[in-house]
Amino acid sequence: MHKIVPCIWMNGNAEEAVELYTSLFEGSSVKRVVHYGDTSARMSGQPEGSVMTILFTLGELEYMALNGGPSIQCSPSISFFVNCDTKEELDRVFAALSEGGMVLMELGEYPFSQRFGWLNDKFGVSWQVNLASRHQKITPFLMFSGAVAGRAEEAMEFYRSCFNGTEIVHVEKYKSGEFGTEGTIKMGAFKLEGQEFMVSDSAVDHKFGFTPGISFIVNCRDQAEIDHMWSILSVGGSEDHCGWLTDRYGVSWQIVPDRLGEMLYEAEAEGTERIMKAISGMKKLDLAELKAASSK
Repeated sequence: MHKIVPCIWMNGNAEEAVELYTSLFEGSSVKRVVHYGDTSARMSGQPEGSVMTILFTLGELEYMALNGGPSIQCSPSISFFVNCDTKEELDRVFAALSEGGMVLMELGEYPFSQRFGWLNDKFGVSWQVNLASRHQKITPFLMFSGAVAGRAEEAMEFYRSCFNGTEIVHVEKYKSGEFGTEGTIKMGAFKLEGQEFMVSDSAVDHKFGFTPGISFIVNCRDQAEIDHMWSILSVGGSEDHCGWLTDRYGVSWQIVPDRLGEMLYEAEAEGTERIMKAISGMKKLDLAELKAASSK
């Protein structure tokens, strides 16, 4: 189990999306599927018995797809940066992901890359596809624009203060005369819990920003860690329901016990319903209450 898991909000098409994504990257697999019960269906407005979440791997990392409905959409402010070893692999991945979607930057040569393209797929998920070999195949990429433009470096240091296993991998700043505000982050890469993330600042007046369409699940070992992560990540942001919070930059996080997925998957139908009912009444999750609900 990975400490931080990107969660992709879907509108009833999680199975289709996961099937596409896992077909594109070697070593990918589906690990766990959880379906909506009566309580979770009523909470979300989704059909009872339909797929709620899919835990899957792409390459070496875990991801979650959540069928949450049409109320929330993904945004290019958080994309997935894919490193391809060969031109053939890059072209194949780009073609498959762009089919039925929207190309944001055409596939081609750029000053920063021999071959690169950026797109939103047909599910609304944003991907940057690049010709390069890196240890981590796919990396979450956070673009700071609009009200948070120029705060990427600050955010990078803030996130590093919240987690263990951190490291600055690379930082490149805009120089005078470049298409960006001098001194802000042109490209930054860093690690949290050994997992790589990327950030950049954009001075462009984009009409989008961070949304809960891409959130980050933090798997916590006990209540003390849940309390700690909740308290530091929510400062300057907002506390939402069911373990969700929004940090000071507008990025969404889910702070959960690391066994929550297994509890929902392994419990009998009545137990799953009790757990979901308990979650529905919480902001920060209470592990003892969830355990009690699962074992009644």
